[in-house]
Amino acid sequence: MEYETILVSKTDGVAVITLNRPEVLNAMSHQLVGELDEAIIDAEYDNSIGAVVITGSGEKAFSAGGDIHEQRRDARELTQEEEAERRGLRAQRSWHVAACSKPTIGAINGLAYGGGAILASSVDMRVGCERSRFRFLAAAYGRINSTWTLPVQVGWPKAKELLFTARVVDAEEALGIGLINHLVPSVQLMEKTMEIAVTIAKNDPDSVRGVKHILLNNVGASWRQMWESERDFTTHKVPPRGAEEAFKEFIARKGR
Repeated sequence: MEYETILVSKTDGVAVITLNRPEVLNAMSHQLVGELDEAIIDAEYDNSIGAVVITGSGEKAFSAGGDIHEQRRDARELTQEEEAERRGLRAQRSWHVAACSKPTIGAINGLAYGGGAILASSVDMRVGCERSRFRFLAAAYGRINSTWTLPVQVGWPKAKELLFTARVVDAEEALGIGLINHLVPSVQLMEKTMEIAVTIAKNDPDSVRGVKHILLNNVGASWRQMWESERDFTTHKVPPRGAEEAFKEFIARKGR
């Protein structure tokens, strides 16, 4: 399948998906999110694939988050109902990344902010390098997200701190709190990530997928219920601010 915003390769039982918009720090446009979803579906149905790796192009960013300019265009060109429908589709695709039946690993090659942090916290494990930085920005922008992903990765107290403050988490701290599993020099990032992924892919696929299924469905209330709770809250109680209001400083800096 041909993609425009991602790169996909398959080797040694591992599908490697690379977010490929380096000119905008791999910002997650609707097209990129859709193509990522398609690539994950393809990997799930490919019996030769035992693990999925997600990384970003370039040395600066895994992903800087949502495409703000696209969000602004949506606000101008779409009705409120159309915007809500598009957000709902994006949320469903975010859920699919997290619930992928095969193990997923993030190779965090740079900053993972906003939507990039959500994506990073949605995969099963992460390998980081000295350039890895995380920032769960929603509270700073009048939005709510990651309430169903981050606590599973770092525990409730630390998740509350990161979500309430929206501060930057550097690579060393990320390792200490369990947000990344391994911290290696950037030149070894993909080597270490692939080492883990290939090891997983060589194991019995039914056993690996069974372990993941059980783990995800045993998180207190079901993980789906946690996700649905966030979706209900942000749909009916605290809807996200529009791009113009949420990203005033970014827009002022860019001048467009």
